[in-house]
Amino acid sequence: MARYLNVMRQRAYDEEEYQKDAWNEILDEHNWYRKINENGDHSYNNIKVVKDGVTKPSESDFNAKVTELKNAYAAAHYRRNRSKEYPKLKEQLDMLWHAIDAGKLDKTCDFYITNKAVKDKYSKG
Repeated sequence: MARYLNVMRQRAYDEEEYQKDAWNEILDEHNWYRKINENGDHSYNNIKVVKDGVTKPSESDFNAKVTELKNAYAAAHYRRNRSKEYPKLKEQLDMLWHAIDAGKLDKTCDFYITNKAVKDKYSKG
């Protein structure tokens, strides 16, 4: 599970952001690295270890972590799409209250029908 990656973020990540998050996730050690060229990116060749006792992870481990983060973000596309289309929480609570008040809290109430339509439109698979 990605700790730093926000899979619900609407704006897509760029390569630099994936690289930075990969470094933070691959080695859970505070302030262990610096960029060699401060104006450069977080690519493997631009990172140096600055903390005693810390070993730089292999390039293949780093690349695997970047790929894992990209896959995690891509896999959550349905969650991002759903979040944009679900009614606001206040509206959902109102639909829920009316369904309970009418004694119709089942698959025929507006609350269920509205949310189910969004779930069906953006399925997990």
